[in-house]
Amino acid sequence: MGSKAQQAVSQEELHQGQVHASNSLRPNLSLLKMRPKDLKTPQPKAEAKALDFYYGDHRALKDISIPFFQNQVTALIGPSGCGKTTLLRCFNRMHDLYRGNRYSGEIILHPEGINIIAPTTNPVAMRMRIGMVFQKPNPYPKSVFENVAFGLRLRGVRGHVLKDKVEAALRDAALWEETKDRLDSSALNLSGGQQQRLCIARVLATDPEMILFDEPTSSLDPIATSKIEDLMSSLKDRVTILIVTHNMQQASRVSDYTGFLYLGEIVEFDRTEKIFTNPSRKLTDDYITGRFG
Repeated sequence: MGSKAQQAVSQEELHQGQVHASNSLRPNLSLLKMRPKDLKTPQPKAEAKALDFYYGDHRALKDISIPFFQNQVTALIGPSGCGKTTLLRCFNRMHDLYRGNRYSGEIILHPEGINIIAPTTNPVAMRMRIGMVFQKPNPYPKSVFENVAFGLRLRGVRGHVLKDKVEAALRDAALWEETKDRLDSSALNLSGGQQQRLCIARVLATDPEMILFDEPTSSLDPIATSKIEDLMSSLKDRVTILIVTHNMQQASRVSDYTGFLYLGEIVEFDRTEKIFTNPSRKLTDDYITGRFG
């Protein structure tokens, strides 16, 4: 680790004897998943290795090296502008859509060992394997059915197989019972929470290996937020999940691992329980207890 983040960490560590922020500012620890101390570390589904990313001449990510474990939820936390969403969007090559952006380093997708950001890697193929759910629901101006069927039709799926896969995706997104009698209605008539679950169903329909969530509940009410969080917990049995969130309570509720970013660098990465109860860096502690950010 280098540059400003390293300096900040070093300065903070000189004051380890100082009193930390009150524990009352931490997320409710009762919400953290209880895990056996001897729980084995799972295999990584993907790994960032010495990853840098540039918007033109601006280096937004600096030497990022962390694993993303299979069938686990990893949360990325940190103040605005620290690089969380930039890192997330490297995985499905969304930065390729804008001129002047460039990568260095690697993001390895297992089990094949493919470097996602290599120039020889097809970004469209990666987007088929790594789905994304955005901050605000973005249903297509089509029917509920056609929203979910969109990616399947691109893959040539038709007939009864198409109908079965659409229903399965809506069930997996906990939306079937609410939409089974309105599949031909416009998706734009759904509530915000339903639209977000529809977007999740659209991603699930093509059987992705990973799903990227970019602050997926920031525009939703508490009830809709709870449904999305429950959905993430149930989905990790079949996919690997990476979520960006500004909500510390949410990170503690839904994730198994957490990475704290600051000024484009990874300050700390560990099991979520460790990050929120006994972080190794005082800078991490100061962030999660609200001293800055």
